[in-house]
Amino acid sequence: MSNELTPSQTIGPFYFGTLIKAYRHDLAPPGVAGERIDVVLSLHDADGAVVPDGLFEIWQANSHGRYNHPEDRRNLPLDPDFDGFGRASTCIDGSSHFSTVKPGRVPWPEGGLQAPHINVSIFARGVLNRLATRLYFDGDPANAEDPVLKAIDPKRRATLLAKRDAKGTWRLPIHLGGPNETVFFDC
Repeated sequence: MSNELTPSQTIGPFYFGTLIKAYRHDLAPPGVAGERIDVVLSLHDADGAVVPDGLFEIWQANSHGRYNHPEDRRNLPLDPDFDGFGRASTCIDGSSHFSTVKPGRVPWPEGGLQAPHINVSIFARGVLNRLATRLYFDGDPANAEDPVLKAIDPKRRATLLAKRDAKGTWRLPIHLGGPNETVFFDC
């Protein structure tokens, strides 16, 4: 048996063998209630260059605003075909595509409702722990009263707002650093 150390890994030795090829990008099969949407996340480094070997995980409530989680016991419909979780690695252009439904509003622990949003986790080379952020939908009237968005410096809120392109796809670039750095949250 060798006493040599194995090379260090920033996000685990099995990343490329298990996660990078594990796609779960279609969250809403036919029959799931709600407005079907397409979301494209793109990953960029601090200089703005694309990151072609990253991974996005998303988690969201269903269209009624209920999470498929044992702790969400609210009396709202729970769609058995929608678990609200997706995972996709980035392509050579740094993007990942998800098909889902627009999430409903969920309660804020201190009262009130949050705007529709998707929770996003990022894994990439050089990132020791997952990064957590959110995707909000630009132009949604509920954004004005969302407690998370209200707590963020107005100049930085745009880093969380996905914009709809001419084809109707919601797009959000995520920057790991630099002048356009995305707002990240403690997990």
